[in-house]
Amino acid sequence: MNVDVLNRSGIAPVAASKLAISDCDIHPRASMKALLPWIPKAWQEHIAAFGMLHRQPWEKGPAYPKAQPQASRRDAWPPGGGGPGSDLGFMAAQHLDPNNVTLGILNPLGVGQGAANPDLSAVVTHAANEWQIEEWLSKDARLRGSVVVPYEDAAASAQEIARYADDKRFAQVLLLSRTAAPLGQRQYWPIYEAAEAAGLPIGIHAFGYGGTPISAGGWPSYYIEEMVGHAQAQQAVTASFILEGVFERFPKLKVVLIEGGLAWAPSLAWRMDAQWRKLKQELPHLKRLPSEYLKQHVWFTTQPIEEPEPRSQLAEVFDWMGWDRILFATDYPHWDFDDPAYALPMKMTEEQRRMVFRDNARGVFGVS
Repeated sequence: MNVDVLNRSGIAPVAASKLAISDCDIHPRASMKALLPWIPKAWQEHIAAFGMLHRQPWEKGPAYPKAQPQASRRDAWPPGGGGPGSDLGFMAAQHLDPNNVTLGILNPLGVGQGAANPDLSAVVTHAANEWQIEEWLSKDARLRGSVVVPYEDAAASAQEIARYADDKRFAQVLLLSRTAAPLGQRQYWPIYEAAEAAGLPIGIHAFGYGGTPISAGGWPSYYIEEMVGHAQAQQAVTASFILEGVFERFPKLKVVLIEGGLAWAPSLAWRMDAQWRKLKQELPHLKRLPSEYLKQHVWFTTQPIEEPEPRSQLAEVFDWMGWDRILFATDYPHWDFDDPAYALPMKMTEEQRRMVFRDNARGVFGVS
């Protein structure tokens, strides 16, 4: 968890108010073994023989070792075995219950998205959705799943969304921020059409590999560069969605940007507005300022939140974006987990606190 030794005098921890929490980024862990019951035998044999390769220049795993095993807190390992995020009972006892989480959005990672073999990607992502139902959603009513889709195959993704469109246990469609092409391009539009028809937001989580280096200049040297780069990837995603005209084509679509920060949004919007005024002849499909699309269609999770000094500057960012755009998240069980008792230590009204920590998420995801 992040350690903050700055003075918090006069700021009441969230837990002290017994405020119910909506956590919009919880990571359940599914090993390939856990997914096998929903993977056909022929594909099990394929995985055993060839493995699952992703669009990256190494055989498996992330490019940069994490500060903790599996990028997780040292205390997040269940005593009965399995990795962090693999045991619902342990998660409930360590996180959901003590932090009064009444809505938790599950974002499974490493479950076939972005695999080089598109058919294998479709098989494993479907297994991940069935695994969520069996091991999580059917056992704890506080939790909502994400429809994991093989996003490089838009047609298969649309079919997977339609399969779960009427299952209210799923709250969003999950994509990753680094893809083979910018996510606003038309090859991905069948995903958005299906999501809009199902009334499901698109959640775009940091990470993923699209086959190209994760920076514009090549592969970074250090893990910290990858972590800082998540904000850059989310900026590119935001610009692509807006400037490619996704929100004009799908006016009811909601996008939630997960784990990429948010304080960059005003400056990106200002830059897009300035250039659009000069170059809008290039984009006849845009009917409004780019910043207007951002404020209407995009939400942001808080973790990892920027921490400026003075902290009132963060509140000014929220003022510009709208307090209804901010969704609280912890990133449990990862090493940079944000404890809801101490996250966002800045002055907020009680109404603002309820919006950020609870009500905004319930509105976006349609949870009463």
